[in-house]
Order: sequence, then structure tokens, then C-alpha cells
Amino acid sequence: MAFKGPLLRGGESISASCVMADCCPGDVSAATGGKRVQFGTRFLKDPSRVFHHNAWDNVEWSEEQEAAAERRVRENSAQRVPPEKQVEYEVNAHEYWNNFYKIHENGFFKDRHWLFTEFPELTPRQNQSNLKSLLLKDNGHEITEHRGCGDGLGLIVSNTQEQQKASSHSLNHKEQKHPIDEATQKLCHLDINTDGFPGSSATYRILEVGCGVGNTVFPVLHTNNDPGLFVYCCDFSTTAIDLVQTNSEYDPSRCFAFVHDLCDEDKSYPMPNESLDIIILIFVLSSIVPDKMQNAVNRLSCLLKPGGMILLRDYGRYDMAQLRFKTGRCLSENFYVRGDGTRVYFFTQDELDALFTTAGLEKVQNMVDHRLQVNRGKQLTMYRVWIQCKYRKPLSPNTS
Repeated sequence: MAFKGPLLRGGESISASCVMADCCPGDVSAATGGKRVQFGTRFLKDPSRVFHHNAWDNVEWSEEQEAAAERRVRENSAQRVPPEKQVEYEVNAHEYWNNFYKIHENGFFKDRHWLFTEFPELTPRQNQSNLKSLLLKDNGHEITEHRGCGDGLGLIVSNTQEQQKASSHSLNHKEQKHPIDEATQKLCHLDINTDGFPGSSATYRILEVGCGVGNTVFPVLHTNNDPGLFVYCCDFSTTAIDLVQTNSEYDPSRCFAFVHDLCDEDKSYPMPNESLDIIILIFVLSSIVPDKMQNAVNRLSCLLKPGGMILLRDYGRYDMAQLRFKTGRCLSENFYVRGDGTRVYFFTQDELDALFTTAGLEKVQNMVDHRLQVNRGKQLTMYRVWIQCKYRKPLSPNTS
């Protein structure tokens, strides 16, 4: 059922934190014992009940709404930021993010406890029996345990049948094959010194790119008590990393925080290729120049072990944040600059699929979350569009 209504009601401003999309993807309900239900399970069947909950899942847009969104994007992208200003935003990007964290410190974003619902791969490895059944159910894969060379107990995931057809809000077209970038293949085979890198003795390694002040890292460390876990986290902002390292929950024996520019191809990561089990990208890929996205993803792909996964959640096309931009803030098609100088891109599923498959990864999940967030106090409705992805590195032919 299509919920008809304006893209933003009430004529009041929305807080920057909600526009920047790091609000919780759903709320809790007494009916579920206080636990948040995975997205895609709360549907608005009666529009008169819109203010009964904080959020509604998979809200179908009417043709009028979609047409209005298209018109709004055409309007706010008609006038582009002058080239000299675009250069300034690129050259000084780190300063804009440093200023952001100097102003807000650790009080802007909420801790992302919803991650463990949407990405069970981040939960303790003692519970991997549950993950096996989940993957078997959702993806039609056969999963067996194995011991790698010094990497402890892991999971081998091999295709036993074609993946089930995507849901109605997943990719709804025939799978497109993207050639693996030749540079990626060469990059992944570079010999890198693996002696004594941080977390070298760990059996399960997670990297979060764009960690900010630790709203993902600290919940992961708190929830996942696997003694073999080691978490890396990096950010473009030196201020953000300083805040992570001075946090009372920061434990150097389980975590390594470092400053890193995702787009700097001359700067290496502190871990060797094929050493990571999970890479987390939460609202970070959208912050870099579109022309640099592919090389950034290629390099991340090289860091994954065979069978390792990239977990992504980011802005989708026609999200409320895109529609709210004023004319003159557009840098290029679907790429904008905020008032504080930070930038944001709004993806389609196809664009993300092309980025990851070109980097040699295979799709596990690529879903659009059309969410209706509600401010019951101000009687406001906010239409969010986010994309959630999981892409896996295929097993190498010689994997035992």
C-alpha cells in the first residue's frame, strides 16, 4: 500500500543528526520484549496510525512522491558549485572533518547497537552455529568449518546452488557481470611484510573504515567477547582518532585505531593483504569523490581473506537528506556539499553492485531500506532511503 503524503511535513527543520542518517534504523516494541526487530518487518497498513511508532519499514512510495523527488533533485542540482570551490573542498576535506569532530566530539552520533541485528557477522564467533543456519536459509550456501594457517577456526562458504531470488526491494534486474579490475588483481598479489603487524596473533579480524569517534567499534568490542577478536578502526580525521584512543573503553590489546585516507593509494594499511574477515563501511563511502570510489574498494577487497565480507550501509537515491539540499550545493550528479564542508553521495543499488563486483567480490545482499521515520512530538514524517549490502570475497581455488 502506498503511503501518500509530502516528503517532509510540518515545515519545521530536522536535526542535523537525523539528516546525516546515523539515527537508529528502527525502534523497539514491547511486543518484542524490548528488542529491535530487523528492518523489513514493521509495515504501515493504516496511514492513520503513522504516529503510533517511531519508524515504519519498506514504505512504498507513490508515483507522485517519486516524481516529486526527481523534480526536487533536478532543481537542487541545476546550479553546480564552481570548480575552484570544488578543488578547495577536496584539498581541505580532512580539515572539514576535523572541525566537525572538534565541535561535536562524541555527542553527535548514537552507538550503533542495531548493527548486530542487521549484521550478525559481528556477533561473537561462539554463536557461529546460528550464523551457519542463517546463511544456509538466506543464501543457499554450504558452510563447513576449517582451520587456516594460524588463523584458527573459520568458516568456508561455498555455493551449492544459485542464490535465492532477491526480495522485492533488492536488485530487480538480471545480474550484471563486471570485469575484475586488472589493477586490483595485481594489487592483491603484492608481497607485503606480515611480520609483527598489530593483531597478528588474532584469529578473527575486523576493520571499520570511517570509524568516527567509535560508535561502531566500542559496541562491537563490548558485545563480541571472542578472545581471538581484534578490531582495527581508521578515520580521515585525526581529531576523531584522538577521541577514540582517549576513550576509557579503548583497549590496545584488542583494538588498533589509526588515521587513514581511504583515497590515498600511496599509503598502506597496517595489516597485510588477505588478513581480514570483515570490513565495515557505515555511511563512509558516500563521503568521497565518486571518481575515487572504485580504487578505494579495490584496495579494501585485497585486504579480505577468501570468504571474508564487506558490510555496507549508506545513503540511497532520493533520501530525505538529498531532497533537502538547497540549490548551489551540488558538486556533481547526486554528489553534494553540506554547510560544514563535508560531502555526501547518494547511491543506487546498481552503482554499489558495480563497485563491489568490479573489485572481485560476489553479492550476498543488496537491499534498499525505504524507511519512514516519525517525530511524534513534532508530528513530522521523514522519508529515508538507505542501501544495505554484503559482498563476499570468493574462495581461492587452492583453499582447502
